Amino acid sequence: MAKASARHILVETEAQCADLKAQIEGGADFADLAKQHSKCPSGGQGGDLGEFGPGMMVPEFDTVVFSAPVNQVQGPVKTQFGYHLLEVTSRTD
Repeated sequence: MAKASARHILVETEAQCADLKAQIEGGADFADLAKQHSKCPSGGQGGDLGEFGPGMMVPEFDTVVFSAPVNQVQGPVKTQFGYHLLEVTSRTD
């Protein structure tokens, strides 16, 4: 069964999400920004969600996590929780 590890940053607005993505693309550290800005408890761990399989996260998450390139920040991704930046850190098929 496929498994993936990922980290994310959860914020309330698409604009804030896009701003954080620009900061990361400019060299800011993903984990530091997660600790400062993420509304998810995982922010305290730099946004790390650990390892999970398909169907364990909301569908919008699964779609990105199990299709996006590894180690490339994706987003903004909208879910019922808000807007996410996602980075797949590893994946096995």
